[in-house]
Amino acid sequence: MTRVSLIASASLTALLTWSLPAAAQTVLKFSHTDQQSGARQAAAQVFAKKVEELTQGRYKVNVFCCSQLGNDPKNIEQLALGGIDFTVSATGSYASQLPSLNLTMMPFMVDSYAQGWKLYDESKWIQDQFAKAPEKGFRFLATWEAGFRSMTTKEPLMSPDDAKGKKLRTFPNEMMRWTLEAMGFNIQIMPLPEVYLAIQQGAVAGQENPVDTIYSNKFYEVAPNVTLTNHVYSPIPLAISEKTWQKLSPVDQKAVSEAARVAATFSRELISGNDAKLLKEMEAKGAKVNAKPNVAAFRTAVQPVYGKAREKFGADVDALLKDAEMVRASVK
Repeated sequence: MTRVSLIASASLTALLTWSLPAAAQTVLKFSHTDQQSGARQAAAQVFAKKVEELTQGRYKVNVFCCSQLGNDPKNIEQLALGGIDFTVSATGSYASQLPSLNLTMMPFMVDSYAQGWKLYDESKWIQDQFAKAPEKGFRFLATWEAGFRSMTTKEPLMSPDDAKGKKLRTFPNEMMRWTLEAMGFNIQIMPLPEVYLAIQQGAVAGQENPVDTIYSNKFYEVAPNVTLTNHVYSPIPLAISEKTWQKLSPVDQKAVSEAARVAATFSRELISGNDAKLLKEMEAKGAKVNAKPNVAAFRTAVQPVYGKAREKFGADVDALLKDAEMVRASVK
């Protein structure tokens, strides 16, 4: 072959190589409402990395934190429609699509992380409700952790007597509203990104959320009394749009499910091991942590909530409470 022919051949090879498309990679959207510094964002990043690894790069997950694509109700609505591919939110947030999940927000069902994990992993009632999700446009992949919900208020909060007449922000969930109203609060529903300013300006006297959410959103700065009521165990199931799920091959469905479980273990270990550290950091920044409120008084105040739930949800209430009772008896 002549020198000219060699040059021409090399040029043609280079041109063909340059013009061939790179291996196709599908990009998926993961939207959530936590801050960049929060545990939810950390778990989402673990999930994204694992998905890309287990699918050999066929799928890439782009994580949008901080309500960039919408608040929790909007994310779940978009998930069902196929507008986003993944979200992670409190179990009770999904009640807008599956009303029975309101019951997961009943107060004081479990007393420890170990009990909460066993309840969500083994409760037949919860698994039966989760199994209904594909009909609503999404499916649950794994239960991540957020923690037990507690209060941050401008003024000290020791018992329901201190709650009377105070306006407290919470998220849109019927059971949570009933619980907080039974404690004596007036309820204000608003998106998470608006809460800090609302407290600062006096529109509400405080809010309730798990410790990690309180810390990452700096609510202790404007509502410095952090009261560990632990009134509701509030994990955050990760869900995938059913439209997205059906587009995945069986191999990639398995990979995404495995990535979800890996991230769930990471999430549970991070949250359960971090509460004490975050509370100390908040105290160092001026927060007043009340680790021993009159929980018995709060438990007494919310007793009517169970009866109210039975009136609306019937036998489902006692089915879930029975599962919770069995968990409390088996895990101390």
